Amino acid sequence: MACPAGPRVTPAQAIQAGNQIPAGAHVNTAARTITFTTGSVHVAAVASPAGGPDETFRIAGMVNPKITVPAGAQVRIQVINADPDTAHGLVITSSQGRPPGMPMMTSRPAFTGSTLWFLGNPTAAGMHTGTLTFTASTPGTYQYLCPVPEHAQKGMTGLFTVNNAS
Repeated sequence: MACPAGPRVTPAQAIQAGNQIPAGAHVNTAARTITFTTGSVHVAAVASPAGGPDETFRIAGMVNPKITVPAGAQVRIQVINADPDTAHGLVITSSQGRPPGMPMMTSRPAFTGSTLWFLGNPTAAGMHTGTLTFTASTPGTYQYLCPVPEHAQKGMTGLFTVNNAS
């Protein structure tokens, strides 16, 4: 699991991705929110970024921001594992409340395609990256979290809200 094949990025690309403001998004850093009104959503999430709190996601320069998208949006989330000593992933779950200790066994994905179970540790070849692609079809409030045991409980989680289309 530590060195699977697949796409990779450089540390500089990971920093840029974690700080990039997504196209079509309204970002409120004081409230730690990212709100989309467009039907096409692309977000980069860097797991345990350098210089940031461990066991968190950096998205648009913020730690674990709340993400809001309109119902029916086509969502793409690029996940980059910047953590040098552990695997990470990202899942949008239908669970509410405190994340379970073993989310990969107990948290049901909210949408088909909203799971990226594990990305291996960075190597000399770069940082592992993968992409979730799904349709935010059902309005509601969901959680995004790292499915690795205990990571969500340590802080690798945030809210993902799907608003009714206007």
